[in-house]
Order: sequence, then C-alpha cells, then structure tokens
Amino acid sequence: MTQTLGPVMLDLEGTALRKEERALLERPEVGGVILFGRNVEHARQVRELCDAIRRVRPELLLAIDQEGGRVQRLRQGVTRLPAMGRIGRDYAATPEVTLRLCLDAGWLLGMEMAACGLDLSFAPVLDVDTGISSVIGDRSFSSDPRAVAAMAGAFISGLHEAGMAAVGKHFPGHGSVAADSHLELPIDERPLEALRQHDLIPFAELASRLDGVMPAHVIYSAFDSRPAGFSGSWLGLLRESLGFKGTIFSDDLGMAGAGFAGAPGERALAALNAGCDMVLVCNDRAAALEALEACQGRSTRPTARLRYGRARPDIDALEALGRWRRVHARLEAMASL
Repeated sequence: MTQTLGPVMLDLEGTALRKEERALLERPEVGGVILFGRNVEHARQVRELCDAIRRVRPELLLAIDQEGGRVQRLRQGVTRLPAMGRIGRDYAATPEVTLRLCLDAGWLLGMEMAACGLDLSFAPVLDVDTGISSVIGDRSFSSDPRAVAAMAGAFISGLHEAGMAAVGKHFPGHGSVAADSHLELPIDERPLEALRQHDLIPFAELASRLDGVMPAHVIYSAFDSRPAGFSGSWLGLLRESLGFKGTIFSDDLGMAGAGFAGAPGERALAALNAGCDMVLVCNDRAAALEALEACQGRSTRPTARLRYGRARPDIDALEALGRWRRVHARLEAMASL
C-alpha cells in the first residue's frame, strides 16, 4: 500500500535528533527532512542521524544539497566534489571523456549519499551560466544550454545507476538574473520564446528522466507576474508542455524571493495550490510550525520514485570498489585545483 506523506519538508537544529524534534516529525504534515551543514560532521554520523529519523517515521524522505564545489554540505568521510562547472570546462575539447566523468560523478554521489542513509540530493543544477548570476556561476555545467543538457543527462544516468533519484533545479532557469533569490526577488524580463531557446532547453530535454524538479524564486514577467514556484502557469507548462511526471519541490520558502506570497503559512499554501507537491521551510522553526498548521489535511502525491529502494552500501565498503577508487581520485584532484 502506498503511504501518504505530508507536504512539508523541514530541517533540524543539530547533529542528533532532539526529543522535541521527534514529536515534530510525527506530525502527519511532515513529509521529509533536509540536512544542512550544521547537521553533519562526517558520513557515519549522518547515517546514524538518518537511522534515528527513520525510527520515528521510516517513510520520510531524507534529502541534502550535495552538488559539489560551493554547495557540498557533507565533506568528511565522502569525496570532495568539484563544482560541476569545473567538470564542464573540458566538454568542448573532450566531450566523450567529460560525459563519462559526469556519469561516474553522478554514480559516486548516489552511492555515497545512499551509504549515508539519504534518499536524494537536490541535484543536478540545470541552470545555464550566462556570467550574470553569481549565486549560480560554476554550479552550472556550462554556458551552453545543450552542453548543460548533455552533461546533466549523463549525471542523471549515474544517479539512477546508483539507485538514487535526480532532482533538477531551478526551473525554468536562474542563470540570467543578477539578484540572489536568497536575499531578494529577481525579475527576468525576457519573453518566453527567449527562455525556450536558452534556459528551458535542459529542462525540456531532461523532463522525462527527472524524478523531481525545483522551481526558482524568480519572476519571469513577460509570462507571469508570480515567481515560478508560485505560478500555476509555469508549473502547468512543466507538466503539460514538457511532460514532467515527477515531484515538484518548492525552493526554501524562507528565502526572501518567496516573500511575494505572504506569511509562512500563506507561502506554503500558495506553492501547493500552484502545483508544488512538497514545500521546503528551512532555518526558521516558527515559520515551519506555521506552515505545518496551514497544511493540516494536505498530502502529497506518491513519492516512491524518490525513495532509495535498494540495500544501502556501507560507506567503508565503497573503497573496495575499483570504480569508486578511480572516480574518487579524479574528482578529488579536480576539486583541489
């Protein structure tokens, strides 16, 4: 029988589960937990924390942002990953070698996060780096949208090979606005056709292979006056025009770019009513509690595709795999440059 999950993903305060957090996770509105840097010390501690969460609610989705480069919450006991832009730098000269490395990087990330007890990392980034957005920058594979699609597609294949879901972000593309949506609400004034010819290409090419998508807290004013994550028009285009059938996660509703929709409870309901399946409310416990109250009686669509369904590898046993040793050495060397 498919278990129903609540639509709210929230965070924790420290490296171990507290008594009051156990009670919080038992609330039916909670559907998942996301880990941040303050929650992690090393790989084995993360596995212990995930196991503790699952003893409370085994069905919860457990997630992390582990992209590589600047965005890598867990650094001890796992591979230090380069930014995806560093990998993508070699694509024009050696496309086949680079695509193989993207596949291997996705596989290694999936295996390591599975060993740590997690269900998914919010990756890959599908934004196109135009040199405008400092918050995206080298988190993107490339400034060429078709190269982004090719490399991210290989990365997705690697994640799937490891048994892990792929969540593409930030739909329909955050790379062409200078403002940081963590701090303010960016506005992209380009017409839809310009987006179709550029930023939307990776999402259009990969929609059928993605298990999840995270929309941007960005207004694309020529198409809709609402940020993409609060826009039924944008999320409808994702599902109807691009054929995406997976789970739509809001970006963190605590970000300044989400203030468009009002107070935390109003933000959560606005995102869900627009078409998001699960909303993230992070780094503000009072806001999370308000969102939980607002979401009473709400549930999300089945998320079986997102849950890691295999026997989890042991983090120490990965070193016995020749493929892991080879990819680990290559990625660590790139990350140190």
